[in-house]
Amino acid sequence: MKKIFLLFAIVIGFTAFSQIKVLKNETLVEIGKDNSVGLYKKDNRYTFNYQDINNSNLNTFRSFSFIDLNGDVMGLYKMISDGFIDEPSGNISLELPNDIIELHFEKNYGQPTMQFIQYINKNKKYVGKSQFLNKKQLDKIFGVGTPKAALYNKPVKQQPAVNPQPAQTQQTYTQPSTPTAQPAKKPVRKRK
Repeated sequence: MKKIFLLFAIVIGFTAFSQIKVLKNETLVEIGKDNSVGLYKKDNRYTFNYQDINNSNLNTFRSFSFIDLNGDVMGLYKMISDGFIDEPSGNISLELPNDIIELHFEKNYGQPTMQFIQYINKNKKYVGKSQFLNKKQLDKIFGVGTPKAALYNKPVKQQPAVNPQPAQTQQTYTQPSTPTAQPAKKPVRKRK
């Protein structure tokens, strides 16, 4: 009886104190990557991963993400590409749901480059910086000119909160047209 009670207590102990839970494997699709900066997609959420060069520990990787509602990913790409052509006078600030991102443009050895500056949790004390990227690297990260560019599907439109009234349709009736008289065709003669 003692052995059965001991066995029962051990089995209950394992189930009561188990801390390992099997989670569903979520897959991210890599759109593009160059050195330590990469762009990934899961459903309609896009995530940038980068190695933080602002930190003394070079193994620090940071990320920021957002949902592509109105073509925001391609809008970001266009904004950065335009900055390479006509360098803005200051940083371009973008507010994301969790972070503030600045696009910093600078010429390095005469070549226009861009750097992501992330204010983590919208706090100016915690700053992460990516490496400087040129236009070729940016195209590779965004997958421009590759089959992965097809991953940018049409953006999801936000539905209005108020249900619109159903549109009233109006039907019109037109009479079928009467056939018009066509001129008679001349017979075709064959040559001998």
